[in-house]
Amino acid sequence: MRVELIAPTWRKKIQEKRAKRAKVFKIPPLGLLNVAAVTPPDVEVSLTDENVEEVDFDKPVDLVGVTVMTSTAPRAYEIADEFRKRKIPVVLGGPHVSFMKEEAIQHADSVVIGEAEGAWERLIEDFKRGGRSSLKKFYENEKKPDLAKIPFPRWDLLKKDSYIVTKVLHVTRGCPYNCSFCSVSRLFGRKIRYRPVDKVVDYIEKNIGESLGSRFFVFLDDNIMANRKYAKELFQALIPYKIIWMSQSSVNAAYDEELLSLAAKSGCKALFVGLETLSEESLAEIGKSQNRIGFYEEAIRRFHHYGIFVEGAFIFGFDHDKRDVFERTIRFVNKVKLDGVQYTILTPLPGTALYKKIEEEGRFIDRDWSNYDCGHIVYQPKNMSPEELQAGLNWAYKRTYSLGSIFTRLTGIFSGGRGKYLVPLFIFNLGYRRTCKNMFKKAWNPNRAGSGGRENGS
Repeated sequence: MRVELIAPTWRKKIQEKRAKRAKVFKIPPLGLLNVAAVTPPDVEVSLTDENVEEVDFDKPVDLVGVTVMTSTAPRAYEIADEFRKRKIPVVLGGPHVSFMKEEAIQHADSVVIGEAEGAWERLIEDFKRGGRSSLKKFYENEKKPDLAKIPFPRWDLLKKDSYIVTKVLHVTRGCPYNCSFCSVSRLFGRKIRYRPVDKVVDYIEKNIGESLGSRFFVFLDDNIMANRKYAKELFQALIPYKIIWMSQSSVNAAYDEELLSLAAKSGCKALFVGLETLSEESLAEIGKSQNRIGFYEEAIRRFHHYGIFVEGAFIFGFDHDKRDVFERTIRFVNKVKLDGVQYTILTPLPGTALYKKIEEEGRFIDRDWSNYDCGHIVYQPKNMSPEELQAGLNWAYKRTYSLGSIFTRLTGIFSGGRGKYLVPLFIFNLGYRRTCKNMFKKAWNPNRAGSGGRENGS
């Protein structure tokens, strides 16, 4: 039996409007690697990431599994429909279809809801027993998978030359917070589950070598330091292996300097941190009371002191955001010398409290899932027009990744012994700059009187 797993890209018409992302921004599809890991050993598995290669619709396979995020849903449905035309059964899974199962089943033989481990094995057994006719419409676990019992991802399926980092994994699932725009707690629960530290260490020990690349890992946990006791135990155990790793964390991790010290000693070089906004009203709006804006600057200083680079994430489009939000955010970014910055548009994704709120208020203006990529406006903002919000995002990116801003932010690299990474950080920022220049050919300053001026940046 042969199974093909596919991670779709955007629909062609949307993809053509974007710059092709640099290799550094391409992350292997961890969800599918986890699915492959729990597939029975007598089943042959292949994987296609459409972000780095084309789908082969003529490949001789018995079953196709497609992972679906909201922005890739239209393309995922196109792929599924094409395989089904060829009489090959298709299974859809992932966050989007977990919340939109009735929509998804119109394009599939089965839909896996929520986490795949457990449900996927049952589906495979049904298929082995009776083929397409034995598949149920929906598969879902009664309980969350026990991370102590599931295998690690199948990195061997990746086309390694297509990515900077291939050693991606998670050590925890779940998030104790419940931000209104995020579906993580709905998908994975608010109780954090962990892989046993000894199993993580054993797996890493077996997969490191002498080269830099072989020692580089990315933990794709939503908040790797959410449970400080577990995180400290893990980081302490990793110290002897001299790996390099990156992950995501809440800004609140910086309250615990022992935690930051252990993270640094264990090889942590960079964290993606959701700062979200500089407005207390906006934090209250999304239920992110755990963030304290008055602590942001000190938190970033502490991360830097311990040699940890910070990519800060901000969201535009909250109901309290006005036209000055873009310039205020850029000033802060340059002041605290963030190493990297991601800006997104507040996006009501299915399954979130925000989606329900926007639906109830009748504010949706776009139902094309392709545009639910956190870069397009799909609802009516409160204090700006959609055009002003889109222009503000474009302008913020071009200003932040202008050469002047890059050099300003990089002057902070000499704290915490980070100076030796100046060249890689500069290259990383240039990658963002190239992407921005291609995506946003023209960006007008939304703060300028009349909003009619244009500014292309440097």
